Amino acid sequence: MTAPSKARPAPKSKRPSTLKADVLIVGGGLVGGTLAGALAGGAGMEVVVVDRQTPSAALEAAFDGRYSAIALASRRVLSTIGLWADLAPAAAPIEDIRVSEGSSLFFLHYDHRETGDEPFGFMVENRAFRQALARRLPGSPGVTMLAPAGVAGLERAAGGVTARLDDGRLVSAALAVGADGRGSGTRDGAGIGVTRWSYRQSGIVCTVEHERPHGFIAHEHFLPAGPFAILPIPGNRSSIVWTEHADLAPALMALDDDGFLAELERRFGDFLGSLRVVGPRWAYPLSLQFAETATARRLALVGDAAHAMHPIAGQGLNMGLRDVAALAEVLVDARRLGLDVGAAAVLERYQRWRRFDNTLMLAATDALNRLFSNELEPLRLARDVGLAVVDRLGPLKRVFMRQAMGLTGELPRLMRGEPL
Repeated sequence: MTAPSKARPAPKSKRPSTLKADVLIVGGGLVGGTLAGALAGGAGMEVVVVDRQTPSAALEAAFDGRYSAIALASRRVLSTIGLWADLAPAAAPIEDIRVSEGSSLFFLHYDHRETGDEPFGFMVENRAFRQALARRLPGSPGVTMLAPAGVAGLERAAGGVTARLDDGRLVSAALAVGADGRGSGTRDGAGIGVTRWSYRQSGIVCTVEHERPHGFIAHEHFLPAGPFAILPIPGNRSSIVWTEHADLAPALMALDDDGFLAELERRFGDFLGSLRVVGPRWAYPLSLQFAETATARRLALVGDAAHAMHPIAGQGLNMGLRDVAALAEVLVDARRLGLDVGAAAVLERYQRWRRFDNTLMLAATDALNRLFSNELEPLRLARDVGLAVVDRLGPLKRVFMRQAMGLTGELPRLMRGEPL
């Protein structure tokens, strides 16, 4: 007779292991990826980056015609953390800036030689930036890349944060950083309110090839619909950022190649000879938004998650990199003092440092766009006179030039070219 078998206990469900780090960064784009490089490279911190895009997608991406302006101070950040060497071959310097309005004879000319030997900044292809990050970060000591992956839930407690990923993995850290863009789920999940408004404008972006060399001069030409920027990139090419009325932009984007080029030439002019559009065109709605706070319990926001502005001055990415430099310095200083990097007092230093600067830039870009997208005759006269006056007042012009270089205000160490 066979003895009855003993009932076996049901197997225990295996609890997912928890990956531990000092800082969890949600979003591994240009801003989030740069922050990871700054924290891990210069300070020896353990960083986990969660991003929805696989790194190989960035490496395999084709040319898409999108570029960003990198101010001189931002270039110093990238140089100091070791990224600029990968970006320099794909960059073009901005040596002069020429600001003009419509058919007016008045203009404002910035010459980099009036402030020193270094250019105002550089134009860098976004694809090259992403590729540099995709090559550097996965193998960097202290950086763990979880991609493609998304955060399904983020618990912020008194002692730290725990993120549950879409696939069930867990990540715990002392601090979470939201670097996940304008529609930041990290920000919204923390209940941080956002003020936003639409400009009823669209930004049309493309790359053109032209007959004559650009001489590394950036042109900001103000038209009734908004600014039309011609920005130098490598070779006889320029990046176009064309502001247009939101109700007209779809019709422009729907034109065939010849029709689109004809509309572009009307605004561009013929000073660089014949034109040819290279690569795809892009259009996106223009708006301003800012989070009511850049920090919450064990959470900091950087880049577009904290603030997003009109591209009129090309400062959007630069303000994000300024966030990176300030937050990295605050966290590294706290770590060296033996403090909890996610503590409220540490995050308050970051909040105080960045709040005024970001608010000032948001207000300035908003005011410039409203001023120059207005055809009232008194305002047109005031603008023409203003451009002419500033062009002739050397000290005032140099203040504006230093602002364009990102060299004003309380600069973090990375923006001064100093290691953390």
